[in-house]
Amino acid sequence: VQLQASGGGLVQAGGSLRLSCTASGSVISIDYMGWYRQAPGKERELVARFIGGDSTLYADSVKGRFTISRENAKNTVHLQMSSLKPEDTAVYYCNARSLILRDFWGAGTLVTVYS
Repeated sequence: VQLQASGGGLVQAGGSLRLSCTASGSVISIDYMGWYRQAPGKERELVARFIGGDSTLYADSVKGRFTISRENAKNTVHLQMSSLKPEDTAVYYCNARSLILRDFWGAGTLVTVYS
């Protein structure tokens, strides 16, 4: 499975960005997809992901501001980020988890929020 993410960039606090990630390769093996992020000096953390069917899981810090969605026919997952804060600055990684619980990662896309 290969993951190609796009949509990162520089945005002022309070602004919005939309990240997209498209899976290719053995997509039939994917169970669900999601987004993680890693800020400088911090560990990688969950941002949002699908956890089965249409159920979703969000980090408390992004609830109400971020929305994850997907286009199954395009093997694509999106992350709509609104009301961005400087603390949202991080490299955002697309994740795909296979049916046998193997994780695949995209290269990451940088989101920088300035005040």
